[in-house]
Order: sequence, then structure tokens, then C-alpha cells
Amino acid sequence: MEAQTLIQALTIQFGYTEFVFNANLSELSEEDGLLQPVPGGNCLNWVAGHIVGSRGSILELHGQERPLAPDKYARYERGSDAVVIGEGTVPLAEIMADFLAVGDGLKIGLAGLTREWLGEKAPFSPGNNPKETMGSLLVGLAFHESYHCGQLGVLRRMAGVEGAIK
Repeated sequence: MEAQTLIQALTIQFGYTEFVFNANLSELSEEDGLLQPVPGGNCLNWVAGHIVGSRGSILELHGQERPLAPDKYARYERGSDAVVIGEGTVPLAEIMADFLAVGDGLKIGLAGLTREWLGEKAPFSPGNNPKETMGSLLVGLAFHESYHCGQLGVLRRMAGVEGAIK
């Protein structure tokens, strides 16, 4: 795939997830965001914070600085404990604002990608692919974000709020 085609596809994909993220978090209360799915899983607050933290990691891959404190979303990293009310959570309104701030940097970063950079070896591979490139890693991270944005829709409905995507 040509680099420009990949960049356009990634830009479209991250644009869709931005729309879905914002729609799914609209009209929710803090209490809605902290409802725990039963028998297990993470609440909407954790999933949304995890997405913001992941986007911050994408900025670092581009060599950009995160517009947020580096440890602000450490609570939301993969494998962290389930969120409990009052234990270092970021309010939903703040998560939404931070998502937009990180998203601005993501758009700038995507616009500046080069074929050479996309072909570089990635610093890690979620699928343990020894041939993971920066381009294939970005494709995987776009899927990761889409997966979690879908979870936000289910968690929104679990809170008794009408679905945002119709």
C-alpha cells in the first residue's frame, strides 16, 4: 500500500473513532461512567481514559510530546486494577477535553508521516510480530481504539442511556 493511501486511511479511521468516542460519552453522568459491568470488565470511565492514554502513546511514537502530564492516565494502562469510585479517576468531562487535545496532536502527526517512517521497525508489537513496522503498528492501534469505542457504546447502554450511534 502506498504511504499516502495508508495515511489517508488512518486519518479517516481515527476521525471515525473521534466521532464515536464523543457521541458515546455525551450526556453521561460521572455515576454512569463508573458503573462496573458484571461479572467483569472495565467501566466506561476506565475505557475512555485508556483510549486517551493510548492516543498519547501514539503521539510519542511520532516523536511528539503529550499535551498532558505523562502519568495522568497511568491509572488506565492495560492490566491496571478495575476503577473504584474515588481512586484516582479522571472526571469524564476532563477525559473528553483531554481526548480532543491529544486528537489535535494526532492529526498533525498523521499529516507529517513519511513512507520511510512508516516502514521503520516498531519499538514494540502487540501481536509479537518480529516484523512489526511503524505503519502496521498504527493500523493495529487504530483497530484497538475502534474496539474500545465500541465498548463505550455498550457501557453507555448498560448505564440506561439511549445509544448514541443510530
